[in-house]
Amino acid sequence: MNTSWYEQELVKEFKTVIAHSFPQVDELLKHCHVKLIESYWGRPRVHFLPYFTIYCPDNLIADVKAKISILREVAEYAGLVEVVCLNATHLLRDPMSKVKQTAPHLWLELQWLATQKQEHLL
Repeated sequence: MNTSWYEQELVKEFKTVIAHSFPQVDELLKHCHVKLIESYWGRPRVHFLPYFTIYCPDNLIADVKAKISILREVAEYAGLVEVVCLNATHLLRDPMSKVKQTAPHLWLELQWLATQKQEHLL
């Protein structure tokens, strides 16, 4: 399985359903980065538990978390087990974070998110 293609398709489906069904939530997600995380449990690594992580700038994290039940409902519809919201601004400032070394493209995306000026949407 090509995980890159799989990730892109699930994220695209998730965003499409949100855009069509929940326009206010879609406006929030336009300022966030949605990523599919694939986790494995057990030995051998057979239990595949995918979930969405939504990286939000500091000024939107509370608004996105307020919509978590909607996001989880849509994720469940897409066959995922959970949605997690992370504060991108705090993650970038965390001296223990290894994002820059382990995922440089994600690090750049989060840098961009954290520096954008968003109007309060809701």
